[in-house]
Amino acid sequence: MLTEIVEDLKKTGLQAAAADLCSAGPEDVSCDVCSGRKLKAVKSCLVCLVSYCEEHVQPHHQSAAFKKHQLVEPSKKIQEKICSLHDEVMKIFCRTDQQIICYLCTMDQHRGHETVPAAAERRQKQKELEESRLNIQQRIQEREKEVKLLQQQVEAINVSADEAVENSEESFTQMIRLIQKRSLEVKQELRSRQQTAVSELKELEEKLEQEISELKRKDVQLEQLAHTEDHTQFLPSYPSVSALSEPTHSSSNHTAPLRYFEDVAAAVSESRDKLQDILRDTGTNISLRAADEELLLLQPPKPPKPQPESRADFLQYSQQITLDPNSVNSLLLLSDGDRKVTFTWEDQPYPDHPDRFTECLQVVSRESLTGRCYWEVEWRGRRGVNVAVTYKNISRGGNKCGFGHNNKSWALDCGSNSFIFLHRNARTLIPGPWSSRVGVYLDHTAGILSFYSISETMTLLHRVQTSFTQPLHAGVWLYGEEGESAEFVKPQ
Repeated sequence: MLTEIVEDLKKTGLQAAAADLCSAGPEDVSCDVCSGRKLKAVKSCLVCLVSYCEEHVQPHHQSAAFKKHQLVEPSKKIQEKICSLHDEVMKIFCRTDQQIICYLCTMDQHRGHETVPAAAERRQKQKELEESRLNIQQRIQEREKEVKLLQQQVEAINVSADEAVENSEESFTQMIRLIQKRSLEVKQELRSRQQTAVSELKELEEKLEQEISELKRKDVQLEQLAHTEDHTQFLPSYPSVSALSEPTHSSSNHTAPLRYFEDVAAAVSESRDKLQDILRDTGTNISLRAADEELLLLQPPKPPKPQPESRADFLQYSQQITLDPNSVNSLLLLSDGDRKVTFTWEDQPYPDHPDRFTECLQVVSRESLTGRCYWEVEWRGRRGVNVAVTYKNISRGGNKCGFGHNNKSWALDCGSNSFIFLHRNARTLIPGPWSSRVGVYLDHTAGILSFYSISETMTLLHRVQTSFTQPLHAGVWLYGEEGESAEFVKPQ
């Protein structure tokens, strides 16, 4: 009997301990069926809208009557699935109002609305959700590829910059060494020439001093003879005493100033100025070669090539010009591969850009022009056009942005029967054969700008000799008449 009592006590204690472990806490969902002490719910039924503990959920697992009931993880919001108006389970989704309702709501507040079962709507939204996720994942992959590409570009830029810095440092080091070497050679050459010249002058000085001593001695003898009163002594002695030797050195050999060293200093100064110009020009590709650098620094410049004279000579410097869409006025239409510009009364849909001309109907070329260039412009229109060259930093608005009306541009106004050259707002009337095609020749280095009338022959209209301080751009200015156009044609 004692043994049975002990076993009963053990079972009772274990059951009590288990009940304590299964009791619902403040954060847990409690069983809606338990009376007294509430146990933790393990499932909630979406049909019954009740949460069950492990014991009370068993009928849902064992009885066929609950076979269609849907069990989910326990939820405290299970009562929110009940319609507050009709106390019915909300299983309908109103697409019109985008909310879940009960079947009675479809006959009341939501009458005539588009409604579907909530489960069907869930399946549809689930499908859309998966498509959205797939789209997001694809965009993530695309962006990751773009990020990787950007990282590769950054790495390439850094590698290229490091190589450029290393190469430029090495090149400048070579340049410094060459200059130092050449400086030492020039110094040694100057000192050697100095020593030779001084030695020659010293030798001449000694000979002159000897000649002076000889002349002084002769002068003393003549003075003594002059005081001799005896004629018989004076006359026989005079021929030998009065005889003078011819001077061995002409004074003209050493009276002219010595310019040699000043010329050397001027040559070195000129080389310094050339080097400064090279380093100042950011567009120059400095490629240092030991042998070439030594020649460039101190050798005299080569004579310039002769200027072109025949049309064939000009065609050797032919330059294809394309117009810059970022600079064209909005009333001008570009065509033919951006080589032709035509006036139009309608604003063109060009995007805003700081380089765009806003006041004058102008446009400039994409290409910056240096060295020798030649191009031709064919124009049409009653009033004519303005063919020009200009610095890129010309004003893009205001009353002084017109080509030829400032110090940054040179222009030829091609009228219906005359030509006028414009610069700094000064006008020069140009006689010459009229034509609808104008040729422009530029020698940027020599500072030469020439305009030509092109017909069956090529006739010079006007030539400018100046000093260009920046690269130039070709340009045209239309005056706003119907049918006006200008085209940069290929010279033939």
